[in-house]
Amino acid sequence: MRALLVEDDEMIAASLRQGLAREGWSLDWAADGLSGERALADGAYACVLLDLGLPGQEGTALLRRARARGDRTPVVVLTARDGLDDRVAGLDLGADDYLPKPFALRELLARMRAVVRRHGGAAQPRIGTPQLQLDLATRELHLPDGRHEPLSAREFALMHALLERPGAVLSRAQLEQRLYGWDDEVNSNALDVLIYGLRRRLGADVIRNMRGLGWRVSAAAAAAPGAAPADAAPPSPGHGRD
Repeated sequence: MRALLVEDDEMIAASLRQGLAREGWSLDWAADGLSGERALADGAYACVLLDLGLPGQEGTALLRRARARGDRTPVVVLTARDGLDDRVAGLDLGADDYLPKPFALRELLARMRAVVRRHGGAAQPRIGTPQLQLDLATRELHLPDGRHEPLSAREFALMHALLERPGAVLSRAQLEQRLYGWDDEVNSNALDVLIYGLRRRLGADVIRNMRGLGWRVSAAAAAAPGAAPADAAPPSPGHGRD
């Protein structure tokens, strides 16, 4: 999944980018409040990690302006300001969670998963339908035929995007925006390779192609694993990132 970090400390940013990448997150970094606001307005992020003491524009101002224009992206405040008044002010401005520095990466990841779940209207660590569920903690997909399939980071991000609103059609541009960050080198058919590989493993009926529109998930019973999707030829090998 893709997150935005708005933080002026380069060492913290580098450490978080490395740690989150190991857990399957693609992290875009903005080093000041103004560039952070522009990035949030232009991007499609699962969540935002926001420092408060920023050059150019305070994190509180960024948060206030984002909420005023109707942006509901989950925000976790990461700051050295750990006083009660600071925490209350941040939450009242629209932050979804507040984590004082220093913090453990495991706790940050758990809080990120929690705010993403709440944003999607799910209190439990799974999203999807009764027949097709994605476990946000284990990164496994629970299929209608009883299989539990472990997913790579890219596969997880793809299924998360599709299962947030089961049945909704997402275009190529929408999916690429959710999967890939600023620094990712993306080949033109990377998404096709990723989807084709998933459909071979999960069954051709799980991810449905809506020609000319995009893709959506189906909770129908999966086809036998290894069956080639009927509506797509295999992409050229060796050109995708998963």
